[in-house]
Amino acid sequence: MRPINATLHPNSSLDPGSVAGMIAGLQRENGDIPWHAGGKTDPWDLVESVMGLNIGGLHDQAMAALDWLVTRQNEDGSWYSSYMDSVPEDRTTESHMACYLAVGLFHQFLIKGDKADLEKFWSVMSKGIAFALALQAPTGEIYWAKSPAGKVDPMSLLAGSSSIFMSLKCALAIAGILGRERPEWEDALKHLDRSIRENIFTYNVSKSRFSMYWFYPILSGALQGRRAKARIDRYWHKYVIEGQGCRCVSDQPWVTIAETAELVLALHAMGRHQKAGIVFSWIHNRVFEDQTFWCGYTYPDMVIWPEEKISWTNAVVLMAADALYRLTPGARLFDHDAWDGSIFKY
Repeated sequence: MRPINATLHPNSSLDPGSVAGMIAGLQRENGDIPWHAGGKTDPWDLVESVMGLNIGGLHDQAMAALDWLVTRQNEDGSWYSSYMDSVPEDRTTESHMACYLAVGLFHQFLIKGDKADLEKFWSVMSKGIAFALALQAPTGEIYWAKSPAGKVDPMSLLAGSSSIFMSLKCALAIAGILGRERPEWEDALKHLDRSIRENIFTYNVSKSRFSMYWFYPILSGALQGRRAKARIDRYWHKYVIEGQGCRCVSDQPWVTIAETAELVLALHAMGRHQKAGIVFSWIHNRVFEDQTFWCGYTYPDMVIWPEEKISWTNAVVLMAADALYRLTPGARLFDHDAWDGSIFKY
């Protein structure tokens, strides 16, 4: 395994330890990790930051962030959509946010190999899964949220349901490690799988402006093989600026580092390793003087926007680098050939 402070590309100064250190530098004493200094926190992106910390070997800081999540979980298993200084800011409760802890936990287990972590967070993770599955429609898709008043919004987001698909795979992998059967999770995964593969236009098409709508079904493993290849090829020029990266939204000239790194993960997951490396080469030097990554920039005028240093953006760059260069045992987390349904092939 390559040393964690290795230079990953012949023309890159990317230092995983320094990037993880920036994420840790944003962490508050109670474990909370906001988007940026003075910014808000959301549960999904906090788990993303946890994965970056674990890739960088900062396991104590990762555990502190997970402990913060435990203290903020609602009785129904959900979390609020955002917090400011640990105080709820938006009291919407979103299904994909309730589930994503499973991905962070399984990723942490792949790196550390410590079953005690899985036991510690099992009940918290299970409650989050239950919240999301209570929002599953009979046709398999999962409604995206409940309003602050507790009303279900009967709209399904393809990126959100794809994230839940990955979360369910990881939750079932954890259940298998701990020797616990969860047939209701298996059934939910099968229904969701069929929904994404066969009824993709059930999902809110207005969100197709966002590049996540394009590649998240592939990143999660819901679409594989010829379906994944066809989807990537068909919409490549809608979302990608060659030599630059992936737009956040298709109709704006804004390249975002997080979406580009996630596209690297999706390409690598489906077996397009060379293409993944090429796309990563477009962004590996989009960094500030301290070698941490920009959030994004406009093209062709090359204006960095926003100027804040974003925790989860830097985390997903580490995840992309890990997939490409096998920095940790968690590198194969998203690889399609690493999974047989919900069984991870170690």
